[in-house]
Amino acid sequence: MFLKKLTSLRFTLLTIITTVMLLNAPSVFAESKPSIKVTLLGTGNPEPSIQRFGPSVLVEAGSEKMVFDAGAGTAKRLWQLGIPLGNAGPFFLTHLHSDHTVDIPDIWLNGYVATPYGGRKTPLEIYGPEGTKNMMMYLRKAFDWDIHGRERGPGNPVVAFTATEIKEGVVFNRNGVVVTAFLVDHGHPDLTPAFGYRVDYAGKSVVISGDTRFNKNLIKYAKDTDVIIHEVIAANPKLLAQSEAVRGIVGLHTPPDDAGRVFSAVKPKLAVYTHIVLLGNSSFPAPSVDELVPLTRETYMGPVVVGEDLMRINIGDTVSIEKLTLPAH
Repeated sequence: MFLKKLTSLRFTLLTIITTVMLLNAPSVFAESKPSIKVTLLGTGNPEPSIQRFGPSVLVEAGSEKMVFDAGAGTAKRLWQLGIPLGNAGPFFLTHLHSDHTVDIPDIWLNGYVATPYGGRKTPLEIYGPEGTKNMMMYLRKAFDWDIHGRERGPGNPVVAFTATEIKEGVVFNRNGVVVTAFLVDHGHPDLTPAFGYRVDYAGKSVVISGDTRFNKNLIKYAKDTDVIIHEVIAANPKLLAQSEAVRGIVGLHTPPDDAGRVFSAVKPKLAVYTHIVLLGNSSFPAPSVDELVPLTRETYMGPVVVGEDLMRINIGDTVSIEKLTLPAH
């Protein structure tokens, strides 16, 4: 009953439908039954921002509720959408930086609580690069006291996980949903492997870049996708010229002009920015979010938007955007 009321409330709240201009049509509108629904759970970076939670993308295709990365606040965003933690997954990690993984313990452990927001009955299913099994094994050890108590508490849940370490290629194929992992370039030998993902379902697709700088392999796997969700970084030019540290950070990510080159080669129906990093200081203010699209226009003239937390992209015969306004629990 609680979830039914939440669902009813969600669709009676103000929903802004944004018209997206396509390459071959004047405009598109929201469809009633998109093949794939993509919801940005978090569009931020390591900064502890209440407006932009840590990187995470929910992709709903068929019966699957796949989550790509689990940055800070992912559990809260899932529950804002009315999705119990116990129903979320499988989870796919682009790489093992903490800002992409820190909410895994919250989702995993609280997902087993016998409450409306928990209720998991099966092991948490997680896919990621080399090191994923080790990370999950040590999380199990770190929370041993907690897990011991849960497994002897109400309902006696078995708190478990399955961790699969992946290589490039198809890593998931179930219920008509195919997930393909591909290697990207996070800019430093110590930050390998790092992956992006492509999801295909019912003739539609979405690509999630993960953390990367300009990458031809991403272009190869993303070619002609319906939607690409791509990271972005921008720094004050004067700060960039003066600071070796800032140049180092920028070298791990994708500036707007390079992202535009990716989009021009991929030719998506829509490009969406996430994992937004804007660098500045008291002397040299950071670029604003509003500057990202104009900077992208130096190399790309197609449809592109700056993602926000709880922005939903509906992928069907057309592509549309909803900006969801949901209550906090």
